[in-house]
Amino acid sequence: MRAVVQRCSQAKVEIDGKPVGSIAHGLCVLLGIDVEDTEADATYLCEKLIGLRIFDDENGVPNRSVADVGGRILLISQFTLMGDARKGRRPSYIAAARPETAVPLYEHCIALLKQSVPVETGVFGADMQVTLTNDGPFTILLDSRRTF
Repeated sequence: MRAVVQRCSQAKVEIDGKPVGSIAHGLCVLLGIDVEDTEADATYLCEKLIGLRIFDDENGVPNRSVADVGGRILLISQFTLMGDARKGRRPSYIAAARPETAVPLYEHCIALLKQSVPVETGVFGADMQVTLTNDGPFTILLDSRRTF
């Protein structure tokens, strides 16, 4: 499971110009689900997201989590994060989980995150437009199976 995590002052997702989800202060998270991912991967990643200390404390040091600052998470599924562009010019998405596997894991992530912070979402599989104001900028890559 892979995530691109951006600390933001605002983020929203729209479908056909209509708002689907939006947050103010918090994290915009693009989530890719691998064919081999399990609930253990989801648990690991969600625990990381909730505990990730990337918000400033009173001294301006990134020492607080999204839960600590009363932030929210906008979670958006994005199978293209599983793309492999090492060969040729067209990425291969063979590692991206099919909807019958990915949707339950995506919903599991939503449920886990909602135990700690308010969560907004996109719509799985939809053509979405995402806008955000990256605060920092501050962007972190997470992967449940490897380090960068």
